[in-house]
Amino acid sequence: MKTIKTPTKSKVNGPTGNGHEPSVSNKLPAKRVLAPNALPRRSFLRRLGLGAMVLAPGAAIIGTAPRASAKKSNGRLSEGDAAILSFLAAAEILESDLWEQYWELGGVPFGESVQTPRGESAPVFNGGNSQYTTALQVLDGDMPQYIADNTDDEFSHQSFIRAYLASKGASTADIDLLAGPTFRTIPGSTATGSSGKKRLTNLTQLTIDTSYWGKYRSDSDNPDLNAAAKFAQAVPSLNNGKHTAIPRTDTDANNNDLILAIAFTAGFHFAFIEQGGTSLYPSLAQRVTDPEVLRILLSIGPTETMHFQTWQDKAGNANTNPNGPPGNPPFTVFDSVNNSSVTFFDLHFDQPETLQANLIMPEPCPFLSRTFPNCSIIRPTETKNAAMGAVKGLTDDGLFIGQSPAFFNLLNRLAEEADEAERED
Repeated sequence: MKTIKTPTKSKVNGPTGNGHEPSVSNKLPAKRVLAPNALPRRSFLRRLGLGAMVLAPGAAIIGTAPRASAKKSNGRLSEGDAAILSFLAAAEILESDLWEQYWELGGVPFGESVQTPRGESAPVFNGGNSQYTTALQVLDGDMPQYIADNTDDEFSHQSFIRAYLASKGASTADIDLLAGPTFRTIPGSTATGSSGKKRLTNLTQLTIDTSYWGKYRSDSDNPDLNAAAKFAQAVPSLNNGKHTAIPRTDTDANNNDLILAIAFTAGFHFAFIEQGGTSLYPSLAQRVTDPEVLRILLSIGPTETMHFQTWQDKAGNANTNPNGPPGNPPFTVFDSVNNSSVTFFDLHFDQPETLQANLIMPEPCPFLSRTFPNCSIIRPTETKNAAMGAVKGLTDDGLFIGQSPAFFNLLNRLAEEADEAERED
């Protein structure tokens, strides 16, 4: 057993007795055993919150937009297919923005050139934030590399979809507006490692729904068959109040307990974000007409699933004892800036199956009808209101706190047009 105390310098521990990879520990609370549990693999799943229509703060209800039919809009793409790809491009632009923030502070330099749309500059790495990176590595020693890979993937998704739309003569005006400077107004982190530039998304006031944890471990319910189903939250306190997933300042980074809680929060937020695309792509794929567009959705969607399972696996290492049982006691931290508290439990020990950390494969559950045998599936994949539900999930997450009514109007319109798309038989 190795009890991690507060060293003065970063230190890479040797291999642990449980066969896992070493983790890096620095400035961690004394006498708290923290898990490396590193499995160097990228895995799968994601979902944001597909469900009811959204009315974001300051946004107008969009009820008069023309229906996006299967009719060809320009001789090359149907209006519906163009609408679906446009919304997915918007989602990937937003993801690129939030992942860039995580990467600046907790990643490593890209090993290759990053795919960015023509005329847009590639993100620049400024060395990261050592305290944040060290805290993330409590979840897994390879976290900085995984963060860099996920960031690279999201940039490639938005770049490809935008280029494909342009190649088919579809309008990219709305997407270009979203990606440009107009809505990049949210102040980001000022901690060491951050570029300090303005953002599309806010990672400092999150309310994270961690019910994806119980949803994928439940064998008795499926949100597609029971919209009122309640699933176990991995970290109930993250779903109350506001929480930061990045150090806002160097003061945050230098607070031992707080930076650890921030890193753990990020781990659960990574999985929340990526489970959204895991559901969004197959949900919208049911509406496309062109086989090539279907191929795009079926090829990008599973990468989101790989991201999700990786992050779900790593988040489960928050506050765990690698040599238990027993597990670690609950770890509670108060954030005076957001006036909120968060408590992380050791999910590896003494937990029901709906919370057990290592049950990362999707549990077979009811699918299509309860008259059929249970099946291991992505859930939900209901296509109705899928895009608007995704926007609602991101909005409820606090990701857009500080955005303008014009931003919400644009995003809601793109989502509604995607949901109005019809597949041509």
